[in-house]
Amino acid sequence: MSQNLPIMEHFYTIQGEGVHMGKPAYFVRVAGCDVGCVWCDVKDSWDAEKHSTMSVNEIITAIKETKAEHVVITGGEPAMYDLNPLCEALHNEEYIIHIETSGAYPIQGELDWVCVSPKKFKEALPSELKKAHELKVIVFNKHDLEWALTFENQISEDCIKLLQPEWEVRNKSEKLIIDFIKNRPDWGISVQTHKYLDIP
Repeated sequence: MSQNLPIMEHFYTIQGEGVHMGKPAYFVRVAGCDVGCVWCDVKDSWDAEKHSTMSVNEIITAIKETKAEHVVITGGEPAMYDLNPLCEALHNEEYIIHIETSGAYPIQGELDWVCVSPKKFKEALPSELKKAHELKVIVFNKHDLEWALTFENQISEDCIKLLQPEWEVRNKSEKLIIDFIKNRPDWGISVQTHKYLDIP
């Protein structure tokens, strides 16, 4: 594969949040993002030009040095790029591919699991919300709970709906989420366990 992608970092770790929390996975963090979340914890990923590129073959070689079965393509905003070559190469090696995206760009590539985490700063596309297996809404304040409900009619019926406390205000937002979910049991909570356990 000749495609090169700007990569901020790549590493083998434990998925810390969402539906697949607790599973080992190889993370490929693609650089470049224009969504601009004020509470983003990887702002260094925003400027793609700050980071070196890697070829698809180089990415595959790095992953094969581990026991990973799942590969998570994240960012930044990975859907800014054509991921078809990378996804094709990963599937040829029988990896299970996940993506974590804001849904602000059309996803290009065949994915096994799509997590859409919409942001107020750049609107998610209806077409990408329909692709979501997992909807993960970050909760900073009580207004985000009402905002989360606006997506209920935009996702598929079998999409798993999760609310995740924004880390810096988690002591406040966790309680908001718990009270909310008690009244709306079709929603669940996602907690950033990798931060509690200090897993890179």
